[in-house]
This record gives sequence, C-alpha cells and structure tokens, in this order.
Amino acid sequence: MPTFAYETVDGTGRRQRGQGSAESAGALTKSLEARGLLVLQLDESDAAAGTSWWRPGRTREVLEFTRAMSALLPVGMPLAKALDAATGVVSGEVAAAIRDVRSRVERGVPLADALTEHGRLFDPLYAGIVRAGERSGDLDTAFGRLAEQLEREEQLNSRIVSAAIYPLLLATAGIIAVTVLVFFVLPRFVTLLDGSGATLPATTRALLAFTGVLRRGWPVLALLPFAGAATFAWVKNTDDGKRAWASFLLAVPVVRTLRRYAISARFARLLGVLLSGGAPLLSALDDTIESIGDPIARDEVARVRGMVREGSSMRAAVGQSTLFSPLLGQLIGVGEEAGDLRTFLVKAADIFEERTERATQRVAALAEPVMIVIFGAIVAFVALSLLQAIYGINAGSFR
Repeated sequence: MPTFAYETVDGTGRRQRGQGSAESAGALTKSLEARGLLVLQLDESDAAAGTSWWRPGRTREVLEFTRAMSALLPVGMPLAKALDAATGVVSGEVAAAIRDVRSRVERGVPLADALTEHGRLFDPLYAGIVRAGERSGDLDTAFGRLAEQLEREEQLNSRIVSAAIYPLLLATAGIIAVTVLVFFVLPRFVTLLDGSGATLPATTRALLAFTGVLRRGWPVLALLPFAGAATFAWVKNTDDGKRAWASFLLAVPVVRTLRRYAISARFARLLGVLLSGGAPLLSALDDTIESIGDPIARDEVARVRGMVREGSSMRAAVGQSTLFSPLLGQLIGVGEEAGDLRTFLVKAADIFEERTERATQRVAALAEPVMIVIFGAIVAFVALSLLQAIYGINAGSFR
C-alpha cells in the first residue's frame, strides 16, 4: 500500500503536514476530509518509504504512543478517544499514522487491522499482540505488555550501542592517523631519501613501496566509501543482501556466539509475549516469523513451526536447531513439562538478553586493546623504518 505525504488546513486555518497510507490518493483525501481537514497538497512519498529505516526518533515516538495507550485504556477511556489523546504525545509521521488509525477504527475497522496498514511503524508483533488483546477483550493489558517489550528492547539496544561507541571512535582515530602518515608525512621523506643516494634498509624500501601503491591508487580508495554505502543499501533493502549479511555474521567466530544469543533472546521474547496475549501457539509462531528480521532465523522458526504443526514438541523442534542456543531448548522443555511455556520463554529471553549484553561488553572491552596494539604497531613500524633510513644517511656522510 503506497504512502502519501500531505499538507492540510483545518477549520481554524492551521496548517499541518503528515504522512498516511491508503489504497489511493483519493481514498486518503476522503479520509482526511472526513476529519474536517482541507487537503492542500497530496503526493506519493517514495523517498520516505526508502529511507524510513534511518529515523531513530520514530521508535521513541511509537514507544511514547504505546505508553500513553497503556495508561489511558485502563481508566475506561473509549478506544477512539484514547487514540485521539495519544496523538498529542507524538508528532510527524507517527502522529499522522495514528490519526489514520483512529479514522479507520471509527469506521469499524479492528485496531490491529488498522495498525497493519502502517507496517513500517507497527511491525507484525505489535499488531499481533493488539489482535490477541482484542480477541480476549483485554486490550489495555496488551498495550501494557507492548510498552514493557519496547522499553526492554530500547534499553538493550542503548547498552549495546554505548559499548560499541569507544571502539568505533578509536578505530576512526587510528585510521585517520595512518592516513595522515601515508599521504602527508611519508611523501616529504621520500624526496629526501631518494636524493641521498644511500642504500635504504629493507623495511624502509618495503614501506615506501607500499605507500607508493596507496598514493597511486587513491582514486580506488576514494571510491571505497561509496562502495560501502552501496553495500549497506544492498544489505538493508534486499533479501539477498540481508541473507548474505546474516550468513557472514554467523561465520565469524566471536560474532557467531553473540548472534546466537541475540536471536535466541528475540525468538523467546516474541513468542512469550504473543502467548501472554492469548495467541495460540501456531498463530504466535506465524507472527514471530514475520517479526524476526534475520532471514536465516526466520527460516529456522518456520522449520520449528512446521514440526510443531506435525505434532512435534517445541523442545524437540528447537533442540534440533544449530542456530538457537541449546539452553533455549532445555528451558522450553521444562516449560512444556510444567504446563507454563510462556513463563519459561520470558525467563529464557531475560537470560539470553543478559548474555548478549555481557558478551557485547566483553567484545568491546577486548577490541579496545587489540586496536591500540594494531595501530601502535603500524606507527612504530613507520617510525622505525624512517629512523633506520635517516641513521643510514647520517652514518654514510661520515665515511
């Protein structure tokens, strides 16, 4: 369903901009006019669809909306009025989407179906939990679970990003230092050393040959950022790119363990939250498949669902996986025996999220000294090679 950017004016003359999804421009225009808005401009927003992944504030606004709904519904506020009130805590694309959701709900569309129309904001997990809440008549609890889930994910992501900031800064500073040495410092010594007529040490000759290749190949080096951006876009926007990147991560020894913890945590958390909302196991597995971004993990969950549908236990299906941690299968087995799979899935998610955070911090702590040693060795090699050459020139002048 296409997304449109629009500009409207209300009865008081106040203009507002936003985005909304609809089957056609005419359908969105009718929806806006039904809310008492006069449409001034309406254009299809392809660019927004292509770059929507790079909006960190959007996730925060979805969380704020979810918190507002979890606070408004328990006090008995009607759904449409709660949606209208929750619009006040968000802005931009999220606010426009919620207004469209409210309009659909007022026309009799189920809330989960209305949220599905804005899949870039509300993923299948979100809509699945809301749908389970609607079916059980406990929508306020569903939004409460969603708020807890989104807060937990945001905290985990913030900790991982915080742990990775210093190593990234250190790597950037090291690359800049080496670049300055190769392209600005060493060329000044080349003229001096070549004009001396002295025989250069092997290390100096190797250094000068290597830097000469880099300087002559600078156009290729200049293209590397563009190649990196193109590769990033390919990985982010294509199924083949996502699958290739997922395979690469699972092939790197240290990262593989970290990735398995993260995928196990994600699977257990999604399935546990869906089951808590009252969704049947097979339906919860279907929503989990749609909500997991890793294509390899998605295939694995689809395999698990197929085995469960054929009568296998969850423990047996998950235990045959080489992707999920063996501990996950054991905890699922205990949950099945106790008749409380949901609780043990949530406990498993807590365990693997904690392990993911600890492993990330260990990798970040290990990366710092490794990068210091690597860049220090490069600078030391360059300095030693130049000092050897200068010493050789000075020694030759006394003969």
